[in-house]
Amino acid sequence: MDGSVNPAGPSLPVQRITEAPSAQDALTAILAEARREVLVLADPYASDPIADLRAIEATPLRRGVRCRVIVPDRTRLRPEVSERLIELGTTRAAVRTAPEVPTNALVVDAVVALLPAEQSPTGLAAFRVGGLVTTITDLFERIWPTAAPLAAAQPPPELTTRERELLTLLSAGNTDESAAAQLGVSVRTVRRMVADIMDRLGARSRFQAGVKAADRGWLLNRTG
Repeated sequence: MDGSVNPAGPSLPVQRITEAPSAQDALTAILAEARREVLVLADPYASDPIADLRAIEATPLRRGVRCRVIVPDRTRLRPEVSERLIELGTTRAAVRTAPEVPTNALVVDAVVALLPAEQSPTGLAAFRVGGLVTTITDLFERIWPTAAPLAAAQPPPELTTRERELLTLLSAGNTDESAAAQLGVSVRTVRRMVADIMDRLGARSRFQAGVKAADRGWLLNRTG
């Protein structure tokens, strides 16, 4: 069935909204009826109407409605996206990041779940089936405790220009050997510097170090 969803009307087990404007209108209407909590699993790089989170930003939620959002860790490496989400987190929602977001989904009041429509890249499917809603809610609640809060960048510590350049090179996908060649140092020096930076960050992996470094504003802006 195409068209907007009326949350106050008769509940259908599944309703598909395949036109982009109707999907956005339906999502806005459902969010406006939220009374307790909205949960969002979102990948900002996916091409579906949940991913851009515009409805969360635009819809005035009722007083007392809690909103929690989980996005992938790699979001922190994209300033144009992370800054937008940080702003959302300071005004409208609690935003955290996890290594992976397994699906794009939105759950309102543990009653209705919205997922991307299988037949349309811009459409939504609204589910009011208890088992599916519960499954998505449980998935969110398993990820949330271990996800890291997304916060505004902290002032960088006393890093040398070379250390910041190294972080930027490695975050861009350069190998130790490539980074060493570009910095004019040995591979051993690069690995020692990485170990020192990881220790300061409390990171268990290089990827985690890159995410934390981006979150703290340690990376240089590179062009070309």
